[in-house]
Amino acid sequence: MPGGRLTQQERQQIALGLADGLAYAEIARRLDRPTSTVTREVMRNGGPTAYRADIAHRATEHRAHRRRQAAPRGSEAPPQAHGRDAEAVRAYEEVLTTVLIQSGTPKMMARVLACLFTSDAGSLTASELVQRLQVSPASVSKAIAFLDEQGLVRRERDERRRERYVVDADVWYQSMLASARGTAQFAETARQGVGVLGPATPAGVRLENIARFVDFVSESIVRAADQARDILHAKPEAAPGGTAEPRSDD
Repeated sequence: MPGGRLTQQERQQIALGLADGLAYAEIARRLDRPTSTVTREVMRNGGPTAYRADIAHRATEHRAHRRRQAAPRGSEAPPQAHGRDAEAVRAYEEVLTTVLIQSGTPKMMARVLACLFTSDAGSLTASELVQRLQVSPASVSKAIAFLDEQGLVRRERDERRRERYVVDADVWYQSMLASARGTAQFAETARQGVGVLGPATPAGVRLENIARFVDFVSESIVRAADQARDILHAKPEAAPGGTAEPRSDD
């Protein structure tokens, strides 16, 4: 079984396999590689729908170059709890960060949020974020200020009086409500334009239709968030095979 890094030709075979709808295990079998190698490669580089062989190859070379530069700083991957694969965790954090960026979150804020989401405690201190992300304290502070303003994190003090940044069910629920309030405010502003431009004019009709649409979406968000809130508080329960599956308290 071959070892070492994937070659560009192997990455092209992975891309072709994904395009053909093959499972990771089948792609790995054809490459004579472990399934975990293929899984990490795909997850690290955009996931099965966005994987591109040439981009993945350049990104890997870039990451290797960055690690060589950072090596004197001792930036090794921290040990993982629960027997997790450190490289798989790192790859998933990169994928999650990319998705957050694509949804409109600035890059550093997305990196901080991904770290918080993937921490078992759901909270980290500024120094822990600096260590995990290998960035400056100022970068973390700026990212936290943005996320706090958006209602995506909250601050609390631990037993050592250190400030911790937390993501939990309540924060996510409140963030959805804040999003709905912002949407409703836009609808109100659009209706002000209807009064200025005239309700029977093309511009006025357009703004009224936008306001009605936005009103409906805003109300739907609040209603759905209320109905689904219990999902955020689901607790794991034992499933066949000893694994845990989430359940609600209904």
